[in-house]
Amino acid sequence: MQELERITARRSELDTLAAELAKQLQEIQAEREELVIAERVLNRLAEQDRAGAEATATVVPTPARVAGRAVLLIPHRSENPDEAALPADYRKILAIVRATDGPVQVRTVGEELGLLVTVRGWNRCAPR
Repeated sequence: MQELERITARRSELDTLAAELAKQLQEIQAEREELVIAERVLNRLAEQDRAGAEATATVVPTPARVAGRAVLLIPHRSENPDEAALPADYRKILAIVRATDGPVQVRTVGEELGLLVTVRGWNRCAPR
């Protein structure tokens, strides 16, 4: 009979151990699933960062020559315009236009930029 009691006691110990291991396995599986989700989120964020960096790299103004003069090419429009990609003078013009309450004259913008704003060819256009 003593052997039967030992077998029953050992089986009870193993049942308890199996229950504890099953609980630990559930916890491990739950944590593993969370890590899989976190990994997916981080991969998506990394993809978005790469896409953003590529988009920024593609909208950087590049110097070019038109009719023998050096000019800056303005980046193509996109769904998410980035004013930082514009040349500094263009950003200044945007700030001047935004600061005005009504219509903006080219002469006013030129004056704000510190440019010489004389009217060329006025005599040619004047009525005779």
